[in-house]
Amino acid sequence: MSVAGPHLILDDRLLIEDLLVGLNVDGDRYTTAYWYYRACRAAVVEAGGHLSGPFASLDESHQRAAIRSLLALREDIGLPDPRSTVTVMAELSERHRRLNLLNLEAAAAGLVLDATVLLSVEASGGVLPGVLDEEGIAWLPVQIG
Repeated sequence: MSVAGPHLILDDRLLIEDLLVGLNVDGDRYTTAYWYYRACRAAVVEAGGHLSGPFASLDESHQRAAIRSLLALREDIGLPDPRSTVTVMAELSERHRRLNLLNLEAAAAGLVLDATVLLSVEASGGVLPGVLDEEGIAWLPVQIG
């Protein structure tokens, strides 16, 4: 599947996939601070779950290189400025009280950047897609592999 758009926001799992093997997407890539943190934590902690599983399949030298690349986020992947997103997060929290901080940041980034939020298939089953729809934020599920 090829995805194109001016601004694309990658969830944590898609960020990991992009850093490890690449994603077939065209557009300016972003992630959020909390998705970036969760991806880094998964790489460092090696819990073996949905996020860290891809690292476990790499041999030790490739695993170390992948973790280093994740901890030093590539310049072509942007992070939205908190000066812009935090106030939008607060506004969104009034309308969507069930959203946690991670999802509030993702929705706010989608609004601030006028971006399409790319969600791994696993993440597309949560509460975030409904909120993105309500807020008029484009999103797409992306199957990995």
